[in-house]
Amino acid sequence: MLKSRLGLKSRLGMGLAAAALTAVVSVTQARAEEGSSLPGDFSANVGVFTDYNFRGFSQTDENPAIQGGFDWSHETGIYAGVWASNVDFDDGDQASIEIDAYGGYAGEVNGIGYDIGFIYYAYPGAASSLEYDFWEVAFSLSRDIGPATVSAGVNYSPENFGETGDAVYYQAGFSIPLVENLSFDVNGNYYDVKPAFSPDYFYWNVGLTYSFEWFDADLRYHDTDINNCGDLCDAQVVFGISRSF
Repeated sequence: MLKSRLGLKSRLGMGLAAAALTAVVSVTQARAEEGSSLPGDFSANVGVFTDYNFRGFSQTDENPAIQGGFDWSHETGIYAGVWASNVDFDDGDQASIEIDAYGGYAGEVNGIGYDIGFIYYAYPGAASSLEYDFWEVAFSLSRDIGPATVSAGVNYSPENFGETGDAVYYQAGFSIPLVENLSFDVNGNYYDVKPAFSPDYFYWNVGLTYSFEWFDADLRYHDTDINNCGDLCDAQVVFGISRSF
């Protein structure tokens, strides 16, 4: 895909994302201040990033992204949420925003955390013939080993982005606090996809996250072993600032 400047529709997508996230945060803060009769806990998050990198590929044509979402969780382990970001696939501005809906069940047995759920990726405004929308089921395990946390998981889609066949995404991660408020993590992943989407590839990222009083700052290096994708999956460093409410 050709590299392009952030066009009018992409700016509109960022504006819609920002407006939606502002509304989400306002509602969440109001519930926190006034109390809610609904069961479970509500939270929200919002962030600004120099790029939206998803599994090694820029989703914003190497331009900034405004992201965030709204989450609900219950003491039984059930959870649900919605998340949004602006996108730019350099496709004639067919898609300018991504909205993900997800839910699942998480818990712990003998010190091992588990999470099983689903994710639905939607791209409002894109022509239905492009078949951008898709869904995945996901399963992951995690365990604390001293101060560190190790994790592994797999996501499966029966019909991947662009109706390009089934896909399996394998992931593993390691996270450890370095000093107070500063953590380091590394993630290694393998995407098993059909040739219609892409050759199978490895993707990894390494990052540092520092938690300030009011926000988190994340600096992360992304890379893949793909050699024929132009600039969109080249090695890159992404910086972001986010806050949870």
